[in-house]
Amino acid sequence: MPKRILQGTVTSDQNEQTVTVLVERRFKHPLLHKTVRASKKYRAHDPKNEFKVGDTVRIQECAPISKTKRWEVISAV
Repeated sequence: MPKRILQGTVTSDQNEQTVTVLVERRFKHPLLHKTVRASKKYRAHDPKNEFKVGDTVRIQECAPISKTKRWEVISAV
């Protein structure tokens, strides 16, 4: 089964080897037929501490690295 890949913006890089990525998705509301923006934050593994706040990155699912990290940064966009 393929791993999910998401794209988002780095909102925090204060932790060692970890970045917080805000992923926004847009969808049409089923009843109101209006475009809705929903966002969610993911904690992703960044082993070299190379990504900073404001960078747009792609993250991919992986095996659990810690209690909260289940994603890893693939690349910058």
